[in-house]
Amino acid sequence: MNTSTTAYLAARDQLIALSGRYDDALDMFRWPEVGERFNWAVDWFDHVAAGNQRPALVILEEDGTRSSTSYDEMRRSSNQVARWLADRGVRKGDSVIIMLGNQIELWQSMLAVMKLGAVIMPTATAAGPADLADRIERGEARHVICNAADAGKFDEVPGDYTRISVGAVDGWLDLTEHRDLDDRDVEHPATTPADRLLLYFTSGTTSRPKLVEHTQVSYPVGHLSTMYWLGLRPGDVHLNISSPGWAKHAWSCFFAPWIAEATVFIYNYSRFDAAALLGALRREEVTTFCAPPTVWRMLIKADLSGGPGALRQIIGAGEPLNPEVISQVEEKWGLTLRDGFGQTEMTAALGNVPGARVKPGSMGRPLPGIPVVLVDPLTGERVAGDGVEGEICLDLEGPTGRPLPLMTGYLGDAERNAEAMAGGVYHTGDVASIDADGYVTYIGRTDDVFKASDYKVSPFELESVLIEHPAVAEAAVVPAPDPVRLAVPKAYVVLAPGHEPTADTAFEILKHAREHLAPYLRIRRLEFAELPKTISGKIRRVELRQRENELALQDAVAPGEFRDDQFSALKSIT
Repeated sequence: MNTSTTAYLAARDQLIALSGRYDDALDMFRWPEVGERFNWAVDWFDHVAAGNQRPALVILEEDGTRSSTSYDEMRRSSNQVARWLADRGVRKGDSVIIMLGNQIELWQSMLAVMKLGAVIMPTATAAGPADLADRIERGEARHVICNAADAGKFDEVPGDYTRISVGAVDGWLDLTEHRDLDDRDVEHPATTPADRLLLYFTSGTTSRPKLVEHTQVSYPVGHLSTMYWLGLRPGDVHLNISSPGWAKHAWSCFFAPWIAEATVFIYNYSRFDAAALLGALRREEVTTFCAPPTVWRMLIKADLSGGPGALRQIIGAGEPLNPEVISQVEEKWGLTLRDGFGQTEMTAALGNVPGARVKPGSMGRPLPGIPVVLVDPLTGERVAGDGVEGEICLDLEGPTGRPLPLMTGYLGDAERNAEAMAGGVYHTGDVASIDADGYVTYIGRTDDVFKASDYKVSPFELESVLIEHPAVAEAAVVPAPDPVRLAVPKAYVVLAPGHEPTADTAFEILKHAREHLAPYLRIRRLEFAELPKTISGKIRRVELRQRENELALQDAVAPGEFRDDQFSALKSIT
């Protein structure tokens, strides 16, 4: 075992031992020193995988087909893929687009590209030709790996790049030919901690996607914080629901579970079915389960009476968890659903960790090794104290220096990069409050918080109240221009199954909101509609705001919009 592996293992074991001891973990944990050269796939994964027959990856298909791959099998097959890619020109430093679904070739390819010292560009299968052209141009992609069914998307994408498909396609190289090659360990690519490993395109909720650069340590070492937050242990079976191509998939379907020597369990489905998911979770004896709030909101509308099975830890990620979701899951399963916060630009930064008190609505406290500070968005000054609000930032100039899990920057975008790192902190763009115990509560994106009647409104606060109503599956609140109040809160609502978009339903939802919100936060308008989302599943409130501005310019009312002054019965509720 080399010194890098020894240091990494010691840090991992320390965090596992400190699970449930948050204060001790905060005081004692330090990022491991991995030496002058480090490659996670070689120095860590191959080390723990050699001879290890524990399942590394289990994939269950909707039709019941099941495959299981041991750690040692994954090590050997990724060696074969690495040799095959090297024979076809993949070199250290080359950018490689990997656009695959939840299939074994995804994990094999990621490990193989890492082992060659090349750069992974994770890409969602939903990406279209325009997205792909942008990625190839800005990421300077030299190679593409995709499924045969997606090869046609590249017909309109120019560039001198190697075309590799899983399955035969005319004019493309077939990745499945790797299976007859030598499966011995490949030579260490001599990557340094500062060498590039990942290029992520953010989902772009308000603008053109940013190109995030990560190094050989920022994600591979930084995700020790994510492992700690998730509460993973060796031998766990971890289910995470997220799509390949996005950072959360790498967080919880690749790095964190394999750091812990857990099993990654994947359940593939074409259409979400809560009963089928719960059945698979129980049969496979899943011990840790992470899903976005959208999934949790659908689960609490389903039958949870069958219990949690073997679950020990349950987590929500991607967007803030509404308190109502947490309370309903705890009531039915007796487990505390824990929230957290991070971005593509970093690993998990804040979290409600195992064994610690969870305050409803709070995302928890800073994780070990992550120097979180709050900054006044107007003055740029750091703020502290019970109840203060500010932008969530990472301290770049603290005692430990630049945070290890943070990206190097936005590639090819000096202006955005300077803005993100201004004032000696990294700016997340998310606003929160902090209490006397250090718990951080999400308020909203700096772009999403708005004023109504001169009061500041957090869409998240209003949305949390809305989804408490049984008719509401999802909601997004945006400002609607108003000649008297400047703006009023308007809710776009997705109805739960069994409810119709009628005036009676609108009245009941508005009545519920009025009964549970302060007068200055009242939702004045409501419309039933599907919510626009990025392909990573985040709500694009910017589109809804633009729609409201356009309606105001035309002095028009949206078809199907309901307003509180239509319902005289609401006037009696104060």
